[in-house]
Amino acid sequence: MFSFAPVAVQPPSAAAAPSAKHMLEMASEALRARRLAEVAEVRLAIEWAVVNGHPRDDRDSMITPGGDGTPPLREHAVPELAMVRETHPATTRALIADGLDLVHRLPLTWAVVEAGACEPWVARKVAVLTRSLLSEHVGRVDRAVAKAIRGHAPSTVLEIARAKVIEADPETHRAERERSRHERYVRLSRADEFGYRHVIARVTAGDAAWIDAMVDRVAEILGETMGHDHNHDELRSLAMGWLARPVDLLKLLLEHTRADSDAETGQTEQPAWAPDHMAETVDRLCSLPARKLARLRGRGRLFVHLTDDALRTGRGVARIEGVGPIDVRQLHEVLGNSDVTLTPVLDLAQRRRVDAYEHSDVVKDHVWVQTGGDCFPYSPRTATRDGVDYDHAIPYSDTGPPGQTGPHNSGPLRRRHHRTKTHGEFTTRVVGPGRHLWRTPHGRAFLVDHSGTTQLPAAQAAAMLAAIDDGVELYFTAPVAY
Repeated sequence: MFSFAPVAVQPPSAAAAPSAKHMLEMASEALRARRLAEVAEVRLAIEWAVVNGHPRDDRDSMITPGGDGTPPLREHAVPELAMVRETHPATTRALIADGLDLVHRLPLTWAVVEAGACEPWVARKVAVLTRSLLSEHVGRVDRAVAKAIRGHAPSTVLEIARAKVIEADPETHRAERERSRHERYVRLSRADEFGYRHVIARVTAGDAAWIDAMVDRVAEILGETMGHDHNHDELRSLAMGWLARPVDLLKLLLEHTRADSDAETGQTEQPAWAPDHMAETVDRLCSLPARKLARLRGRGRLFVHLTDDALRTGRGVARIEGVGPIDVRQLHEVLGNSDVTLTPVLDLAQRRRVDAYEHSDVVKDHVWVQTGGDCFPYSPRTATRDGVDYDHAIPYSDTGPPGQTGPHNSGPLRRRHHRTKTHGEFTTRVVGPGRHLWRTPHGRAFLVDHSGTTQLPAAQAAAMLAAIDDGVELYFTAPVAY
């Protein structure tokens, strides 16, 4: 048993403490140093694009991430830079695109950024806003932004940029507005630590108003039926759940909607949307058993990860793929009164292998559960098992040995990452259950496992590869010098 004596932290003496004036000067210098460091990172991304500005052969695809007038670069050069920056390739591609736009399309704004006189992120946002403009039109935006970005608030600068984009090319703006009409979606966030999720949708202004009105109406009814112990926002959140149960929702609305009365005749008229047979229809729907009602709601497939202890005690954490971790006691909120079909748990100790190029469903499930997501370095674990390719680490050969397809030689990859691995001169090996060793064209090594992505010294990577060829899994507990 160890005991630790408290350590008293002494405030700096009056003589050693910096003056207020000096502290303000230090804050200003730190701001400028941070901005210039970001500028240096943008410059490096631009130089990487220049170095990789020509294809190596006819199969080496080229991309132009920037706007009109910016040079192309090798598509498969982006992930290698992303790995050493410890970011996803999409993040590094955006940095390259913004840098090329600033240098080639927004040179006046870039001069202000280079001097450390503004926030680089604001200039990068302007580059994104102007990317759809032709090079002959972007100069108007550049001149206006260069004058404003030094002294105005970011929101003001971006407002100026948006206005100048419309002025510079009204036709393109109208085309972009038309294109955006088709970019609608409804998405779900991952669950937070309390098991709640955000519903994020892009809909028309009219649909949004009607949804808001419906949610408000249901919340009003719930406020009457549930008492006043719930605040308005909580009731609106509960009302959103009712929208997913149309039968229950319709019954709730009918029960709490007063029919109009004719003052002259004294007769009560039903609303136009409630014909005579509506009540009978609702009663029939409400009398259906849960199994049949589940068919009306559609079918879904959930993968829930639980420990045996959580199953036995009813306490602990359940992880639902595509949702995230939730309290085990909240599973009923996810499953509701659905018709649930259970599938057997995979035994990961089995050595599942097939003699065909295609992965069987049981092998796919094994690889997915063992890896836990996309195995590309620094890739977020948000992919679903139906949204990835199952790639052979060592390419499959028709004349090769039996059992080439299995968890020992397979990893899940999103399609873009799969293409990068296939055509970008990247190599990978499975060096243990759920452990994938990657090597880039310039010899950098990265290990992806349950702990995330770790950059490895060349000596460690070579030792792991040599060991796995002999059938041995090698684990290092201490870092080795590069």
